[in-house]
Amino acid sequence: MRVAAIQHDIVWEDRDANFEHLAPRIGEAARDGAQLVVLTEMYSTGFSMDTARVAEPFDGPSAHFVGDQAREHGVWLCGSAPEVQPGDELPSNTLLVAAPDGAMHRYRKIHPFTYGGEHEQYAAGDAHLSVDVADVRCSFFVCYDLRFADEFWGLAPDTDCYVVVANWPAPRRDHWRTLLRARAIENQAYVVGVNRVGHGGKLDYAGDSAVVRPFGETHEADGPAEQVLFHDVDPTVVQETRARYPFLADRR
Repeated sequence: MRVAAIQHDIVWEDRDANFEHLAPRIGEAARDGAQLVVLTEMYSTGFSMDTARVAEPFDGPSAHFVGDQAREHGVWLCGSAPEVQPGDELPSNTLLVAAPDGAMHRYRKIHPFTYGGEHEQYAAGDAHLSVDVADVRCSFFVCYDLRFADEFWGLAPDTDCYVVVANWPAPRRDHWRTLLRARAIENQAYVVGVNRVGHGGKLDYAGDSAVVRPFGETHEADGPAEQVLFHDVDPTVVQETRARYPFLADRR
């Protein structure tokens, strides 16, 4: 499976501007052979706590953009957005994962970022999401989830590739880079981490998007600029790594 990690800036709280900016980049990634295209956390608004302004109804414009682009280019496409789930008072930070036919899967961020007040504006999810993408078993997470190893451990036996989308601020960039590698090494799986660049909500973002292989080798973005990082994810590498080093069997 060829992955395209789109490390991009975000126009603060301006969905239409972000749609216009990202559409040609998704098309270029698809033309370059990507089967899974990954955008960032809150790809259409930035990590805004002003939910009265940015929250969308279920299946709103950000979901339609992801589904329409996936269908148009025949790729899997994902990115998170502030979406109000049916029956909820608060929106969720929802990772939208669209199949090539436009069918939508959703993962609601299990761990809102309390340090930044996200828990006060966004409801926490309570279910994981794993989907077969081009014969690769993918499990999906959002930003702060990366700090909670137990969430990843529980899915490891049925996961070849973890996908983590983020708005991870530059002052803690070393944590991001270290935790991506840790989740890959300890679970002997690929980890695709896609983080934004630029400035938004009084914070700076350095990107540091990366694909980490099951034994820890890392393919990183080239600096804090917009770019597309391509990498091939091969489930046989996961199988071979786990067979040669059967560490998962020793977990208690």
